[in-house]
Amino acid sequence: MREARFDERGSAIRWTEAVGAGPAVVFVHGLGAASTVYHAHIGARPELSGRRVLFVDLPGHGISDRPADFGYSLEEHADALAAALDAAQVRDGVIAGHSMGGAVAIVLAHRRPDLVGRLVITEGNLDPFPAPTAGSSGIASYTEGEFVRGGGFARVLERVGPTWAATMRLADPLALHRSSVRLVRGTDPVMREMFLHSRVPRVYLQGELSGELRGAEGLREAGVDVVTVPGAGHNIMFDNPEVFAHAVAG
Repeated sequence: MREARFDERGSAIRWTEAVGAGPAVVFVHGLGAASTVYHAHIGARPELSGRRVLFVDLPGHGISDRPADFGYSLEEHADALAAALDAAQVRDGVIAGHSMGGAVAIVLAHRRPDLVGRLVITEGNLDPFPAPTAGSSGIASYTEGEFVRGGGFARVLERVGPTWAATMRLADPLALHRSSVRLVRGTDPVMREMFLHSRVPRVYLQGELSGELRGAEGLREAGVDVVTVPGAGHNIMFDNPEVFAHAVAG
């Protein structure tokens, strides 16, 4: 396990790492998740044999610190991720972001293009104000006080599936709520615009079971390789690890 400081108080973002050669592959998890749980089995696949692989936990999640005075916006998450990559001396890495982690990866590429050589976005948030059925929308529907101290966190844990609950309960409730609220609000410019205008090679993975990707044709026209992954839902790395690993390996 390694760490880097990401705020003035010395809070640490942490990651685990497998040594190897070639451009580093950096896995970034989604809301209420943890990178090793969602991606360690991918890092061990033959497609990534011999590659340097980092499994980063964003602030408030997994093994990283959870400061109470941190904003947990997408920009702040991206800056914390940049601190980790600077400390790890990663340049031109393959940044593989899932769900909220995909949005963070896009913001990272916009703010620190020197760190990113390729983006692999797995059902990442491209637009603000997702459907009310989205996990972030459900969490953001509570006030901060209701979610953190009024039983909202416990009610959400009861409603989500067991896989997500297993990692969500490791996240700090305050960080989870603030991350959700800011994910719902999005960024300026919005994530989709950053993604469209990014100059690095880009792949967007959409699970077949998740339905049609809105604006897919516009992404293709901008040079994004949009891949519909057969037999997969939102968690493509679990549902179709072979296609996912192939996309990450390039």
